[in-house]
Amino acid sequence: MISAQEKANATRFVLITVCAYSMGFGIIMPVLPDLIVELEGVSLSEATLIGGFIASAYAVFQFLMGPLVGNLGDRFGRRPVFLLSLAGFSIDFLLMGFAPSILWLFIGRSIAGGLGAIFGPANAVMADISEAKDRAKGFGLVGAAFGIGFMIGPAIGGLLGEYGTRTPFFVASAMAAMTFVYGWFWFPETMAEESRRSFSWKRANPIGALIALRQLPGVLGIAVIYFIWVTSTNVFPIIWAYFSAIKYSWDSGTIGLSLSIVGISMALVQVFLLSRVVDRFGERITGIIGLFAAIAGMTFFAFVDNPIYALIACLFVGFQGMVMPCINAMMSRRTPAQAQGELQGFNGSIAALAALAAPLIYNTSLSYFTAAENEIYFPGAPFILSSVLAAIALLSLFLLKPAPKKSVQN
Repeated sequence: MISAQEKANATRFVLITVCAYSMGFGIIMPVLPDLIVELEGVSLSEATLIGGFIASAYAVFQFLMGPLVGNLGDRFGRRPVFLLSLAGFSIDFLLMGFAPSILWLFIGRSIAGGLGAIFGPANAVMADISEAKDRAKGFGLVGAAFGIGFMIGPAIGGLLGEYGTRTPFFVASAMAAMTFVYGWFWFPETMAEESRRSFSWKRANPIGALIALRQLPGVLGIAVIYFIWVTSTNVFPIIWAYFSAIKYSWDSGTIGLSLSIVGISMALVQVFLLSRVVDRFGERITGIIGLFAAIAGMTFFAFVDNPIYALIACLFVGFQGMVMPCINAMMSRRTPAQAQGELQGFNGSIAALAALAAPLIYNTSLSYFTAAENEIYFPGAPFILSSVLAAIALLSLFLLKPAPKKSVQN
């Protein structure tokens, strides 16, 4: 039985790790387009497509390996899986920093994707140490930690970019390495020995996980909504640096500032607002509110031409951050304790499929509608497509059947 102090240590480590990861990711975002241009000698519009392929490499390996990593966590515990993921991210950023060719960027992202990312292990830990009724709040804290890191990281990345396109990658690698060392000494195991189960190769793949989880009432319906929503919201990490550079002619510093504003918004909403709205309206209605906010915001970005208005609109992006914790909590409630790692691994595969689809949708549309030879110039096209997907997720959540009366409470 994990003690109260160990729960506190685990929570602290998860939040610090997610914050450090999002800082690292945010640090490289403002300079990644410039690095691609530097390595390939292409235009910014062409770099958009290459950046989409790099994101797809990460997604493919996360899709294939997510259930494996999740099942390893259910068998051996969260600690080794978490530390392995952190090591993978440190190596990823280091390889990208030293990259002599575009191939190294693909290799680095593939390693990070294959090792399971951070959010699967982080959410599994929060499920271990939270009561079912508090899961949305726990997942919201993870989202808030991401928002805080995303608030700081892009601003740092924009400044570090002044010292060269490689510098932010080395700083991000060092941050991941330091977090690994911290976790080695201070992160306790959160999965009870009696909740562990035997490892099965049949379940340790996307198809096997799908077959296993379909036996849980209501999970797959929510998983479809999860996929649609993650594909929609991926418009920001996938396209924003390219979109804002093309539409508003922002440099890396301004891009970093805009992403920091988004991070501030996410952190404020998830720390101070999410739990209150969930307590008042429940997870489903809270998710619906967040989806309405997302559709309004994405439509605004598609058509607004004034860069000042765009910066102001970034302040409201955080309201859509209420969606993910609620959908995740709705699935987690229906899943037993011994399968939480598998669920989060499966969610990682869903997120990977969404991350694979997103570049095909957003990068391709942005490149097409900003190409010099195209008569129609409309850089807002990706955000129109994103708002359509958010509307489909909203309708699906409206039509979702209520949870079974005997849904899992663990």
